[in-house]
Amino acid sequence: MTFLALDIGNTRLKWALYASTLPGAELLAHGAEFLENIDKLADGVWATLAQPQHILGCVVAGDAIKRRVEEQLELWDVTPQWVVASDAEAGLSNGYDHPSRLGADRWVAMIGAYHRMLAQGAPRPMVVVMVGTAVTVEAISPDGRFLGGFILPGHGIMLRALESGTAGLHVPTGEVCPFPTNTSDALTSGGTYAIAGAVECMVQHVRQRCGEEPLCTMTGGAGWKMAPSMTRPFELVDNLIFDGLLVIAQRRFGPR
Repeated sequence: MTFLALDIGNTRLKWALYASTLPGAELLAHGAEFLENIDKLADGVWATLAQPQHILGCVVAGDAIKRRVEEQLELWDVTPQWVVASDAEAGLSNGYDHPSRLGADRWVAMIGAYHRMLAQGAPRPMVVVMVGTAVTVEAISPDGRFLGGFILPGHGIMLRALESGTAGLHVPTGEVCPFPTNTSDALTSGGTYAIAGAVECMVQHVRQRCGEEPLCTMTGGAGWKMAPSMTRPFELVDNLIFDGLLVIAQRRFGPR
């Protein structure tokens, strides 16, 4: 009766095995692999798992990576399903000009964040931030409409771009500080405050559009790096994509 959730990003595959498809279900096992190591999953850690009843995932790494993952999933007699953004799903409507072109990870994370908000109380507007290889900053209305969002480079991409495009600059190991007085700190602080500034800008847009202060939720592998530099209160959620996959799975497969 178990459910396997898959989040295949640009750098890593993260997986979680749950006892059921209910949001908040017991987590039985979980792990993560860099994409260069995913061909070892079937003979490695997945070989010790009981066959899940359902498999649902989202993938942004491309079709070639998805095919490699599907080959690993052949150890079980279960056909995986993959989330693709649509006009509407699980109570969220998609305001993108071409809904199917919205990244699956963004769509699933927003569904997870929206239902997390509804479980906590009355509906309110949201800003959902995902900090990974790229950074996305999404706006959601109180009635569950995705209004639009920003995409900007993550810390690593920003720093590599500066290193390759500017003479004498190298990827630093600096600290974030209000008034940097060396190049390493200046680069690290600039990237961090660029992301924080994008979030602040979206919060202002949502406040003006919806007439009330939005709830800000952050997720992603590098979310903890942003926490000390944010300019407003927010909730840091470790596995927002898995939360969204559970919500979608419950509606697709029924509670188990």
